Amino acid sequence: MEATPFDILMILSLGVLAGTGTGLIIGFLAGIRKRQWASMPAGDRQKTILLILACSSVFIALLSWYLFQYSEGATFPALF
Repeated sequence: MEATPFDILMILSLGVLAGTGTGLIIGFLAGIRKRQWASMPAGDRQKTILLILACSSVFIALLSWYLFQYSEGATFPALF
């Protein structure tokens, strides 16, 4: 099975969606994330953005591993 561009876009979109939600919830529970973005200091904004990026990359990696683990011989499509 070959990974189609739709599979790759699905992994990216679901990973970013789940990572953003998880990062915001973790930041809010840890006291880093406030209800209003404008009321946060610059350092807390940076921590929140890094937390979102880290969670998104973890979810993308897990979803790609899942796709390629359970599909026999899956490869990325040739772009050129």
